Amino acid sequence: MGSAPSNFAGQPTVAGTASEASKALVQLGSIPVKGLAPKTGYTRDEFGPAWADTDHNGCDTRNDILARDLTGEIFKPGTNNCVVASGTLADKYTGTTINFVRGRDSSSDIQIDHIVPLSDAWQKGAQQLTADQRKELANDPLNLMAADGPTNSAKGDKDAATWLPPNKAFRCEYVERQTAVKAEYSLWVTPAEHDAIVDILKGCQ
Repeated sequence: MGSAPSNFAGQPTVAGTASEASKALVQLGSIPVKGLAPKTGYTRDEFGPAWADTDHNGCDTRNDILARDLTGEIFKPGTNNCVVASGTLADKYTGTTINFVRGRDSSSDIQIDHIVPLSDAWQKGAQQLTADQRKELANDPLNLMAADGPTNSAKGDKDAATWLPPNKAFRCEYVERQTAVKAEYSLWVTPAEHDAIVDILKGCQ
């Protein structure tokens, strides 16, 4: 497993262009199309502890992604610019702007979404990955994005056949990233998911 492509790992991205859609269609062609495997044995723990510090920079993955995706962020004092206390998110799922303030009742306003949900990954090949590979998948910046909490909760573990971002302008990049993650980690897609991704990508060209 390699590192995330730079155009996905940082902000802003250049995804969603016609050339990126064409590349994603080619990449999709290399991904196996199979039925859904049983969810038997799935727990979040199969992908390692939530928000581990896999890049060993002293910050957990949640704070890394908040720092990457938010603007005007202010860090909690004494955390070596690690723990994000506040900031502003241009939410890609809804196309709205969300003000983030860390706190018991407000932190969940912004959640860190797995672009390819871990449960979905588990049923499409991740059971065959090693524990280290699954941990890498769960913490890979390519597969992570700060998002509106309620919208992320509504998404759940759905794939592209059953859920797409309400913000239609983001759908090209969304399925491009799903395709990239599934190719990177040797996961597969279901027939319905494959067709849904093709439909979106063809509209991006």
